[in-house]
Amino acid sequence: MHRLFGTSILVLTLALNAACNKSSQNPGTTGTTGTDGGVRVSQVDVGRSLTADKMIGDKTDSFKPNDMIYASVATEGTSSAATLKARWTFQDGQVVNESTQTIAPTAGARTEFHISKADGWPAGKYKVEVSLNGAPAETKEFTVAP
Repeated sequence: MHRLFGTSILVLTLALNAACNKSSQNPGTTGTTGTDGGVRVSQVDVGRSLTADKMIGDKTDSFKPNDMIYASVATEGTSSAATLKARWTFQDGQVVNESTQTIAPTAGARTEFHISKADGWPAGKYKVEVSLNGAPAETKEFTVAP
């Protein structure tokens, strides 16, 4: 009887420990817990222009070869240091641009990435993959048409 009681307590303790660890993890959130609180990517938009607050002014997923292409990354939460990365690829997987920015948001924030090509982008399908602290966050697909 004591062995059954001891085993039951052990199983209950392990279950509660696993539940507590799982509930403290927020999928899509990176950064430290505690004072930083963590930060996550909440939205990625692409378009031809930016507003003063780094939001997309002309949202679209269809571009012309000579367009400047912007990605606006919205984050929520706080972090003393987080790294956003934008990786732009052509339809065959060829990387056309990759850049990173370190952010230290204290609330909702926007970060801007952009690409351009003086002699124009080849027509086809593209995508921008945004990662936060090395973890994939969101992907946006778009096309360039003649």
